[in-house]
Amino acid sequence: MEVNRRHVLGLVFLTVFLDMVGFSIIFPLFPTMLEHYVGLEGSESLIGRLIAKLSSWVGDRPSADFGVMALFGGVLGSLYSLLQFLFSPFWGALSDRIGRRPTLLVTLAGTTLSYVVWIFAGTFALLVVARLLGGMMAGNISTASAAIADTHSGPERAKGMGILGAGIGLGFVVGPALGAFFSTWDLRSTWPAGEAYGINPFSACALAAFGLAFANLFWAWRKFPETRKAATSEQERTLHPFRALREIDYPGVRRTNLAYFLYLIAFGAMEFTLAFLATERLGFGPKQNGMMFVFVGVLIALVQGGFVRRLVPKLGERAVAKAGLLLTLPGFLIVGSCQSVAVLYVGLFFLAFGSALVMPCLSSLVSRYTVDEGRQGLALGVFRSLGSLARAVGPILGGLLYWRIASWGPYYLGAAALLVPVALAWALPAIPDAPESLGETSEPG
Repeated sequence: MEVNRRHVLGLVFLTVFLDMVGFSIIFPLFPTMLEHYVGLEGSESLIGRLIAKLSSWVGDRPSADFGVMALFGGVLGSLYSLLQFLFSPFWGALSDRIGRRPTLLVTLAGTTLSYVVWIFAGTFALLVVARLLGGMMAGNISTASAAIADTHSGPERAKGMGILGAGIGLGFVVGPALGAFFSTWDLRSTWPAGEAYGINPFSACALAAFGLAFANLFWAWRKFPETRKAATSEQERTLHPFRALREIDYPGVRRTNLAYFLYLIAFGAMEFTLAFLATERLGFGPKQNGMMFVFVGVLIALVQGGFVRRLVPKLGERAVAKAGLLLTLPGFLIVGSCQSVAVLYVGLFFLAFGSALVMPCLSSLVSRYTVDEGRQGLALGVFRSLGSLARAVGPILGGLLYWRIASWGPYYLGAAALLVPVALAWALPAIPDAPESLGETSEPG
């Protein structure tokens, strides 16, 4: 039976979109969330001890409370990404064995359940459980990527990965927007008795995310086709991403993975500290910060959803990835030195445009270097898990650089760190099926 590629792309788009919504919806809630749980549970509770530890990291300096808030957000964000890192290879390898559809249905059901737990998270411990479960299930991005690899070949694969990237970009826009909007609705005022069941000031945000996740699950159950039959070879299901990384030894894969990992650490450090830099230097409030992220997310989505799809068949993934890395470099430097809103947005343009070129091309390169179709899920699972690990390291590293060095720390040092993935990208080998891509036939190796 022929697979409906539109259904596959639509479901993949919605899945990664909701994964990013789940990751980012909590961003606008950090200040009030911190105050709520500390006030509710006291200084001797889990969150109280966490705040005390973060305070010792920040030290006694101006805006120390601001630094604690940044690191608190970094810890929660890193927790989600760390679990995504650990489970991406597992879901990818499992989907190679039992198929993409059952794996996606299980993970989407788990994502939906994580929002149910958050709705009733009357304690900080339950909030952590919800983030743990959500992060584990967000590893399904590897399965979604494998479904694209199953249904798209050659340069068409980069176009599919561009759609996936557009979903990630839009999720990053919608997540904080949903968090900011629904944070004004306290479900306890609508259902006072619900407080006894754990209803909290952030339950409305969780309820909105639950509605989206349930719709995704229902659509997948009704419409998503199986894109790959269960593999016949015996493959190890692993929860050890580094062991999985060693298993994927095709030429070019490890170098691409390393470039992606280092790039995302620098980008994640910048991304997480961006709102703090804009607030400190330009006096931005929640509305201005929200518009800033909307600008970045919409630009990324537009470039990945349209421009990449046209550029890759002409130039090839390697050339486009190199261009994206080079565009990102001045973005870091411009944002790190900005003293006006206009200069900030010029830097954001370079950052967003460059990132939009890099992400889908590196993803497509890993898929095309993996010549064994039976290993696509595992290879893309490793790739996505390394991205998750980078997003776990980046926010904490960025926060420490910001508060221990200066506001320019994550940006200037990030630009210097980007020179390594630039060098790695220049040393990537030719794609095995290069003749299918117009750009790859003439690009020097």
